[in-house]
Amino acid sequence: MANEWTRPEHAEAYLARLKEIPHRAEGESTLLAEIPRQSRRVLDLGCGSGHLLSLVLAHCPEASGVGLDFSPTMLQHARDRFAGNDRVTLIEHNLDNPLPAIGSFDCVVSSFAIHHCDDARKRCLYAEIWSLLEPTGVFCNLEHVSSPSPRIHNRFLEAMGIDADDEDPSNKLLDVETQLKWLREVGFEDVDCHWKWRELALIAGRKMGSLG
Repeated sequence: MANEWTRPEHAEAYLARLKEIPHRAEGESTLLAEIPRQSRRVLDLGCGSGHLLSLVLAHCPEASGVGLDFSPTMLQHARDRFAGNDRVTLIEHNLDNPLPAIGSFDCVVSSFAIHHCDDARKRCLYAEIWSLLEPTGVFCNLEHVSSPSPRIHNRFLEAMGIDADDEDPSNKLLDVETQLKWLREVGFEDVDCHWKWRELALIAGRKMGSLG
């Protein structure tokens, strides 16, 4: 099945309801609290319009940022947002493919993007993120995760004002516990789910040791 995010109308529809996602600001503020203000280099995976990257750069005044996305529509919005801002580099990249050679980072963030990858790719991506991080670097993933039962999932859809027939077919949702386990297996420490509202969760870990 083709990823819906290649369609301009799908991307624009998401941006139109971005501010209406319940409690999103709470998740974003919790994410920012995990990121050291002295961070110098930040990577945003699936940066979309640049919303999260702009928040992180405001939080880390000395940082430069790299944003990856594969949606032409999203990238154009991000280019418009960061026009004339030499702190930001935007790269077209599909997260289904291995991350490009773009150096190391003090923190890697993502917002409602990685759940579009299949589960095997999610796990590989976590290992790639670990490899890109500097020692003591942090990974924060504000993510759409699966519910433990269909009933709870339906309550999430109701709270979001989404009909079951209108769910994003690009979603490949996975539970929090499995993703925390994978992060620990990759080598992350201080792994935890720091915030959660129904199917929206902030998963994070720090690189304190060495892989293997």
